[in-house]
Amino acid sequence: MRLDKLLANSGFGSRTEVKQLLKTGAVTVNDARKKEAKFQVNENTDRIEVHGEPVHYEEFIYLMLNKPPGVVSATEDNWDETVIDLLEPQDRAKKVFPVGRLDKDTEGLLLITNDGVLAHDLLSPKKHVDKTYFAKIEGIVTNEDITIFQEGVTISDNYTCKPATLVILKAENGASEIEITIQEGKFHQVKRMFEAVDKKVVYLKRLKMGPIMLDETLELGEYRALKDEELDQLMNAER
Repeated sequence: MRLDKLLANSGFGSRTEVKQLLKTGAVTVNDARKKEAKFQVNENTDRIEVHGEPVHYEEFIYLMLNKPPGVVSATEDNWDETVIDLLEPQDRAKKVFPVGRLDKDTEGLLLITNDGVLAHDLLSPKKHVDKTYFAKIEGIVTNEDITIFQEGVTISDNYTCKPATLVILKAENGASEIEITIQEGKFHQVKRMFEAVDKKVVYLKRLKMGPIMLDETLELGEYRALKDEELDQLMNAER
């Protein structure tokens, strides 16, 4: 791999910024100072340092974000703050993107990576990846709703959703709290499913995607790298 590409992928800036860094003589490969951007390195065996600090190269990174409301699930936006804006510069530099989307006002689990193959697997309808949400509903959710969702509710554009699992946690005083598991990600899907049974979602939070559960110790807007065991579960489930 070219030295400038490795450094750029490791969060040291754009290719142009990395070339300027190389010109300063700050980079060594196996204790030899290197200034050539196109110098070829072996990311697995060469010892690369910047200002005397070792560079730990990772081709892919996998992050769990507790998405706050008011932030859009995109890499860039002309009007709103994006989930990528919440990341540290060294993570943004690795050209990461959200795996799918959560609505702007929806909270909870969002995976962020630069692994396009894994993202495709998680989002592919053929993979049947479960996505579980907690929601507060305006209206009383009933056993009849459970049956309708199990059979596949038809939403506003005459699309019939795949069977969904609906669990009533609380239903009293004209309001309900539920958990719902779906295998799709249509635009505003959960909200439209409840609209189809004359109810309104007033709060929505994703708890789980595939085998990965939201780390409840993460505050809104906080994120962390997936643990090794979480990544293993994800890879084994989707590959």
